[in-house]
Amino acid sequence: MDKQETQTVRPTKKQKELLSFIEAFIAEHGYSPSYREVMKSLNYTSVATVSLHINNLIKRGHLRKRDHAARSLEVVATEKPASLSSNEIKAGEEKWLVEKVDHYFKQAEQGGELKGTELDQLYVLVGSLKVLGLDGAAQSFIPRLSSLKKRYTKTI
Repeated sequence: MDKQETQTVRPTKKQKELLSFIEAFIAEHGYSPSYREVMKSLNYTSVATVSLHINNLIKRGHLRKRDHAARSLEVVATEKPASLSSNEIKAGEEKWLVEKVDHYFKQAEQGGELKGTELDQLYVLVGSLKVLGLDGAAQSFIPRLSSLKKRYTKTI
């Protein structure tokens, strides 16, 4: 595996537990735990087991060890993909999103002949607003969508 691939491999449940422990320990103490501290805290049976898990995390790109020195582990900040933890969005994001949808509607309304794929995309945008809980905004686009649909059916 090349370096880029190793960083995309997600840690296992046990590895996440180990990473969380190391991160919390560093936050509390200002330095990383010793292998024995990890062993005792996470109920591992030997220092070799701790070493094996830590080396796997280093290979996967989740941990870094400075100069093979004691207490030199660092948790590598992994970039998480942008994702929503829920379908709630902030007011600023709502305004931006509604403006973008409005822009697409204006383009369709000003354009000449409306293609079926363009109409489908507008339906998807309005549906997305509903999924995100922006029912009022979605409802405001329905009359415009109906008008565009009539225009589309006339051009067939």
